[in-house]
Order: sequence, then structure tokens, then C-alpha cells
Amino acid sequence: MSESSSTCLPPGLPAPVPEPDGLSAPYWQGLREGRLLVQRCAQCGTWQFGPEWICHRCHAFDPPWQPVAPRGRIYSWERVWHPSHRALQNHGPYLVVLVELPEAGGVRMLGNLLGDPMQGVAIGAQVEGVFEPHEDAAPPYALLQWRRIQPG
Repeated sequence: MSESSSTCLPPGLPAPVPEPDGLSAPYWQGLREGRLLVQRCAQCGTWQFGPEWICHRCHAFDPPWQPVAPRGRIYSWERVWHPSHRALQNHGPYLVVLVELPEAGGVRMLGNLLGDPMQGVAIGAQVEGVFEPHEDAAPPYALLQWRRIQPG
């Protein structure tokens, strides 16, 4: 899953879609628009991800979605060697990172780290989001991948 390829998602994997109740629909629509959206409670200001119908802190209903910069730091990571789906056969290894978003209260989200799958990875390294559109899919969707920001 190198950065030079046009897509990190091999053919045959199921397309990510919102749940039937639409809970995560704003997140997926935001990615299609090139924006990262995270829930933030209107009552207490708590940020949260993954999507929930109620605030984790004060239990207010329907926390709204707020745009945040797709920038963060690596909190944890793993080099994946074993395919978790048959479409991933012969696509390993690849790097999965848990990214902490300081602008969103430190919430964390998983994603692929672009580039050489054998690269060294450091906890705390700065990363930025890369939106990967899949407009020809049915239904169309986009993914958020991560790329290291080189110090400089």
C-alpha cells in the first residue's frame, strides 16, 4: 500500500458505507467533500469519535459534527502481516496507525500510514490526512489515509 499508488484499498474489499440508521453518514459525506468531521457536544463541548447518538460525557442527544484539520500525531501503530480479508492476500505488510487529533480534544482514529510499509514509525510523529476518493464505486465513497509530515 505505497503512497505512489492511486489507491490503498484493493479491489474486492467491501465499500465503507454508513450504518442503516445513518449515524456515521456525516463523517463519510465529509470525507467525500475532503473534510474531516468529528462529533462535538453542543452542551459540554466534549469531542468524541466513533460516532454515537449521545455524548459520552453528559449524555446529551445528537452531538453535532464539527470540521477539524486532518492533522495529528501517531499515538500507536502496527505493521500488519496477516490479511484480515481475502482481498488483502498479497497486499501486506501495511502500516496501521492510531492518530491522536489535538484540535479535536485528543480523540483518536485508525487509518493506514502511506509510504514504504517497512519504514520506521515513531510514536508522536506528526501526520496529515490524505483523502482518497472512490467516485467510481457504487456507492461512491472516500477514505482518510495518513502521511508523515517531514520535520523541517
